Amino acid sequence: MYNKSLHRFAIFTAANTFALIFIGGLVTSTGSGLSVPDWPTTYGENMFTFPIDKWIGGIKYEHGHRLVASFVGFLTVILTVWLAIKEDRPWLKLLGYFALAMVIVQGILGGLTVLFLLPTAVSIAHGMLAQTFFCIVSSIALFTSRWWRSGEERFDFTKGRSLQAISILATAAVFLQLAFGALLRHTYSGLSIPDFPLAYGQIFPTLSVDAVAKYNQELISTGIKWTGDKQIEAYQIVIHLIHRYWAYGTALIVIVLGYKLWKSKELPKRLQRTGVYLLTFAILQFTLGIITVLSRKEFIVTSFHVVIGALILMTCVITTLQVARLRWLNQNTGL
Repeated sequence: MYNKSLHRFAIFTAANTFALIFIGGLVTSTGSGLSVPDWPTTYGENMFTFPIDKWIGGIKYEHGHRLVASFVGFLTVILTVWLAIKEDRPWLKLLGYFALAMVIVQGILGGLTVLFLLPTAVSIAHGMLAQTFFCIVSSIALFTSRWWRSGEERFDFTKGRSLQAISILATAAVFLQLAFGALLRHTYSGLSIPDFPLAYGQIFPTLSVDAVAKYNQELISTGIKWTGDKQIEAYQIVIHLIHRYWAYGTALIVIVLGYKLWKSKELPKRLQRTGVYLLTFAILQFTLGIITVLSRKEFIVTSFHVVIGALILMTCVITTLQVARLRWLNQNTGL
């Protein structure tokens, strides 16, 4: 039975998770990850009673991130209990338990990033688990919707298999691109290449010792780095290139998916609109990536680049699930 309140609460939880990812992007983009050096306390005080007049500098980003994360965890507990009590589909109850386990692990990973001084592997896992959790909670919102429960829509869905294949491909490509982005951020490789569309005036820059030394001098002369800063290394340039060039292929796949959804007359209007959203998000994300480099990682731009990536991933996941649902409905009605 459709539960309107449960569905809306799932959407609310997903919306707050989306906001949390943006705030997490602000923490990374402003270099505020260790502005609060202890955990689970904040400078030895209870996190929830830490005075607001002490929210200065990077503390406001890191401490704010912790508070919003705690709120999302609280919402997830409520959602899980609600599903356990009211939901009649056992598999969806299990998905609720899984979401709760994820948010607990995410909180622990967040603490470990602080206690172990931002270890790269843990920081990347923390970021990617956030993306995955956002998709899980958004999927719960879809599964509790009236549309999913009713199963009333029927279509002669002859192109369903190819559309589902490309939606799965887009989901995988976007997830991998976000992983490359997390690796880029947490290895401080974002400005290891300061120009676009070329890289130090080349498509594939030379990575010899002399060439990398020359790149470091260029970064210093343009004010991107100071003389005493740690110099970039060849592996950081490689990471940047992987993220940049994989973005081309990912954008193309997402645009093809968006176009197919938009132009398919066999699909519900909501999925046609989703196609327009994907086209818009892909263009916006690609533009933000360019501006991130050219603006020297201006923190608001960089944070939006992170969160729009999460939005694209979630949209691809939800699209894949909806297409699968339509195919199942049609196969079971003989269409």
